[in-house]
Amino acid sequence: MSEYIKVEVAYATPALQKIVVVKVPLGTSVFDAACESGIEQFFPEIDFDSIDMGIFGKVVKKPKDQKIREGERVELYRPLIIDPKQARLNRAAK
Repeated sequence: MSEYIKVEVAYATPALQKIVVVKVPLGTSVFDAACESGIEQFFPEIDFDSIDMGIFGKVVKKPKDQKIREGERVELYRPLIIDPKQARLNRAAK
């Protein structure tokens, strides 16, 4: 009998934020948990092979290799539009 764990998968745009709770087998990778979540139904622009992933704000370097644990939240990160340092400089210049 295989054991299952509950994890969350989160993604946000300026217009919509979504957290999906998913039940996956113990030993599932971060990547597979994200794929199993079905979150791409809400955000069709998500490409799991190229998107950065993290757990509770810490980037996961190898999401296909790292195993997820009970209660963790996989976060999918959009690419930055502008470098944060440049954005601060632009705001300060105004």
